[in-house]
Amino acid sequence: MALLEVKNLEVCFGLRSGTVTALNDINFTLDRGQRLGIVGESGAGKSVLGFSILNLIAQPGYIAGGQVMFEGNNLPSMSAAALRKIRGNRISMIFQDPMMTLNPVLTIGDQMVECLKAHRRISSRDARRIALQKLQQVQIPSPDKRLDQYPHELSGGMRQRIVIAIALLLDPDIIIADEPTTALDVTIQAEIMELMLDLCEQHSVALILITHDLGVVSQVTQHMLVMYAGRVIEQGPTKEIINDAQHPYTQGLMNALPQMAIPGQHLNQIRGAMPALQNIPTGCAFNPRCDYANPICSEALPGFTRSGNCQVACHMVAQMKNDLMLAERAEL
Repeated sequence: MALLEVKNLEVCFGLRSGTVTALNDINFTLDRGQRLGIVGESGAGKSVLGFSILNLIAQPGYIAGGQVMFEGNNLPSMSAAALRKIRGNRISMIFQDPMMTLNPVLTIGDQMVECLKAHRRISSRDARRIALQKLQQVQIPSPDKRLDQYPHELSGGMRQRIVIAIALLLDPDIIIADEPTTALDVTIQAEIMELMLDLCEQHSVALILITHDLGVVSQVTQHMLVMYAGRVIEQGPTKEIINDAQHPYTQGLMNALPQMAIPGQHLNQIRGAMPALQNIPTGCAFNPRCDYANPICSEALPGFTRSGNCQVACHMVAQMKNDLMLAERAEL
């Protein structure tokens, strides 16, 4: 049995103009120790999916259908008290901005001790000892000194390491990391991601990494989901998708990487923009931006087609493969 299984998940938001669907028919599994990447443009639904797993969707949002099964238990149907035993304990979440996560009026030590005592029967002395050990694990310099400091006294990289330490405090089974390196410079980003990878491997912690950075996904994760307009449009082993993307949208994301452009020329980009939730096109939501779109793409929602070990939601996969084969033969 998978550690986490998301089945037909649907999340809606009730707005004055009507109900809109932010997530539609999301399905995936996560095994113990597995690292899963979720990628896509802003507005694709990545963060909503992360929050939905822990049932943290605030009003006017709500889970309209589907299941989020954790060790056989459906999280959305659990009581608030039962969920509190899982949030932060069995499943931890790292948010985008550590300054929004950490309480500015409490020391780091107070926040870590409070977290431990909320989930375990433990003395303040033992809680502080565990907190110190976790700070050492995330390679914080002078960890005993940091326990008595406030968040504003630390650098951005240190704050993010502390947030990771807090996520690891109770030895969770899953960590959901929502853009964990967004506010950091490139060098610190690499250090943080390497740290998270090492910690997950050492402790067999499953990781869900939500990001727009395909480079990070390729280095850290084993499987990935590509999302567009609230749906998964491609999923499978990370290496297969990175090396041979099948969906036109995934191909566009790959081609938009700086290293794919010719030096001195404009970067490649996908024309158009992600549709608003209130105005998602019929059929394949990507069809107005797609160079391969046919009439069927604006009429019918594509189902998943298997391509190698990947699944692709595209009407044109077979046609694109055929065109590629013909082009390769013509070059010979």
